[in-house]
Amino acid sequence: MLKIGIVGLAQSGKTTLFEILTRAHGSAAGAGRPEARVGVVRVPDRRLDRLAEMYHPKKTVYASVEYVDTSGSIIEIARAGAQMAALREMDALAHVVGAFGGDASAPEASLAGARAAIESVELELMLSDLAVIEKRVERLEKDLKKIRNPVLEKEFQALQVAKTTLEKQTPLREVPLGAGEEKTLRGFTFLSMKPMLYVLNLGEKDAARLGAAEEFQALAGFASRPRTEVTAVCGRIEAELAQLDEQDAAEFLSSYGLKESAIARLIRSSYHLLGLISFFTVGEDECRAWTIRSGRTALEAAGEIHSDLAKGFIRAEVVKYDDLVSSGGLPEARTRGVLKLEGKEYVVQDGEIVHIRHSG
Repeated sequence: MLKIGIVGLAQSGKTTLFEILTRAHGSAAGAGRPEARVGVVRVPDRRLDRLAEMYHPKKTVYASVEYVDTSGSIIEIARAGAQMAALREMDALAHVVGAFGGDASAPEASLAGARAAIESVELELMLSDLAVIEKRVERLEKDLKKIRNPVLEKEFQALQVAKTTLEKQTPLREVPLGAGEEKTLRGFTFLSMKPMLYVLNLGEKDAARLGAAEEFQALAGFASRPRTEVTAVCGRIEAELAQLDEQDAAEFLSSYGLKESAIARLIRSSYHLLGLISFFTVGEDECRAWTIRSGRTALEAAGEIHSDLAKGFIRAEVVKYDDLVSSGGLPEARTRGVLKLEGKEYVVQDGEIVHIRHSG
């Protein structure tokens, strides 16, 4: 399951966002971590909804994302050293940035504080990583004085590269690393190395500004930053939406000129940031969404469903979502020739329906 840690400064709205997510599409639980709240959030997907309408399965299974909300400001957390272990387990971080109360006609002014907040949080993440590096380098220096060890020497060199980068106040995610260096550093789960989703928390009067994220990227020069993504939400509106049924929610969104909840955009941005896609399996028993990394093969998709399917893989029957819907089902899709038989090396595309033929 995809895991995303929510961070931010005090009063940024990060805890409100966590509560909206879990109230609307999931459930919150302590998960054995008294210092952090964990919410498993169902990923809304209209394609899966439509497939369930077609097949009337006994069970419909959505993809899920686990969000972790650390209590308090990330600066307090970092300096106390508390809760950092929970964040290091995450696949990515979502930094909620307060951008409410600005003037929609002057985005430069309304988002001016957002960049400063981002730089403050980034600095704390980098300092946390630097402390880990300095402690490990000190130990390595002692060990290497006693005996030459090629593995430890490679680790030492990789950490020196990371140390130099952080001392220049550059997050590790923005530095091109060699395959060996990246593999070595990945084991340390550095916070500034994790992909980052910036979530602008807009004021109510700015809620309809769907381009706010793009404006901010351009104004702050973030468009070219690697392994980062920017999206925008309005916490106040999303809190009201979470209390409404589907029909009332649609009308409420329409009153603001919006077509979908910002939560759906947030999850979609998370997928895009991490290079994830969804494929589907359908049938009378179950319709399910599966999450894999973009570029994965049919064999790897089979293994995601069940290891036995990968072992006995023969062929994958693959059809695009739109083609299946227009055909009305797999039999007609076969008749029309839009359902294809693919081998192990076929690269699965987002939204495809995949049926694995297998032996045993």
